[in-house]
Amino acid sequence: MNLTIKNKSGETLDYSFNSGNAAHKRANWIVLLGHGVTGNKDRPVITDSAKALNEAGWDTLAFSFAGNGDSEGDFRAATITKECGDLQTVIDAVSPHYQKIAYVGHSMGSAVGVIQASRDTRIQALISLAGMVDTKTFAQTEFGNQTPDQGLMWEEECCPLSTAFMQDLSQTIKTILPQAEKINIPWLLLHGTADDVVLPKDTEQIKSLKETKVETHYINQADHSFNNPEHKKQMTEVLTTWLQKITGSKKL
Repeated sequence: MNLTIKNKSGETLDYSFNSGNAAHKRANWIVLLGHGVTGNKDRPVITDSAKALNEAGWDTLAFSFAGNGDSEGDFRAATITKECGDLQTVIDAVSPHYQKIAYVGHSMGSAVGVIQASRDTRIQALISLAGMVDTKTFAQTEFGNQTPDQGLMWEEECCPLSTAFMQDLSQTIKTILPQAEKINIPWLLLHGTADDVVLPKDTEQIKSLKETKVETHYINQADHSFNNPEHKKQMTEVLTTWLQKITGSKKL
């Protein structure tokens, strides 16, 4: 796929497209992957997921939200609300080429996916990896001791904490439960029990809200990004097995 993808602000989004294994090709499907706070498309949780999906036959497109990685834009403007627009732009770009779209989101990227899926029927399967739900609590817990427009996210010089980011999480969105309630497509939630960035209780909120309408899986002692090789292996195996189940096992 050789596309130039620009969001509504005219910023070019960096992405990596990879074709699925021809021996196991999945007809008409593409899986989009979106990263979390301070991340980009080249973080291992994204690249390892994409690799596993490619091996299982799915085409994938992993992208960096504007202001992150090698995408154009200002990091300080990278809010969930703006990133929903980025995701819509990516969907607009790939939908002429694929009939069915699945979205894998990590952390804040999961919240972006839930909001977009609640209003965009082109997303037909949803996977949340350590998905953020209570955005207000996350903002206050992780960055409440910092002064917006002066402080940094987790002391990373390249990641200034902005007023726009804090207001979006704490005042505009607060929680994605209203959007989650509208989700009727297949939805998998994967969370590590040792995640101290986005707590497993966020996934529990979705599980309680949706009851039997979602599938949840917890990986014992896994951290926020499933960094341990064994935890990463478990995560990618669950992801690919579930997606195969809900999309059908037919090979081309």
